[in-house]
Amino acid sequence: MSMDELLTELASFFGGSADSALFGTSDGLVLTLLLLAIPVTLGLVLSIPLAFARNSARRWIAKQVWMYTYLFRGTPMLVQLFLIYYGLAQFDIVRDSSLWDYLRDPYCCALLTFTLNTTAYTTEILAGQIRRIDWREIEAAQSLGMSRWQMNRRIVLPSALRRALPAYSNEVIMLLHGTSIVSLVTLTDITGVARHIYSDTYNPFQPFIIAGAIYLLLTWAITRVFLKMEQRWLAFLKPRLIL
Repeated sequence: MSMDELLTELASFFGGSADSALFGTSDGLVLTLLLLAIPVTLGLVLSIPLAFARNSARRWIAKQVWMYTYLFRGTPMLVQLFLIYYGLAQFDIVRDSSLWDYLRDPYCCALLTFTLNTTAYTTEILAGQIRRIDWREIEAAQSLGMSRWQMNRRIVLPSALRRALPAYSNEVIMLLHGTSIVSLVTLTDITGVARHIYSDTYNPFQPFIIAGAIYLLLTWAITRVFLKMEQRWLAFLKPRLIL
């Protein structure tokens, strides 16, 4: 394969052809970033109330959240995507509803799948950190006359979010790698571009090496961002040597 062909292939990973009839999302890197950023943002927002519900003293509430997180953490994300994209279309009530315009679009199905999946993992991460809050912090907040809402907002949630950063960074990276499955439902993300190049040239080595390198760079960037966040907000946990 010539250098010109290789450069053309490389450029196609950053292409911008319309791929979704509803949203006009781009191909390659842009689509991968959208499939990562939107679910991560929505998942973090949704997981905060679910994490508190997971630790609720009302067992029926905690049990419902546990069932949801167990379901999505206990099954492969590819199976979840297939069930949402292919499975829901089997029901007349879905096809006749106003949501059908969205549920028949692979981009929306991918966003829904990734959001539900990462919400489940993030909920358990935050719930675990909430359970690890030092009881002395709770007593200090109560001694100051804080209400439960004030205590959760000022003490519990900030502390849980800070301590969850190392585990949450792994979840974001795993979701980045998980976005590669969308090429199986007609979306052309980074892996999808590599598959298309392979089908055109019958050369699997170069396109998938390029795809792997892009994922590697994205993983490095995410790792660096979370490292900076940990250095800023988890500095008080860093061991100090006494000489």
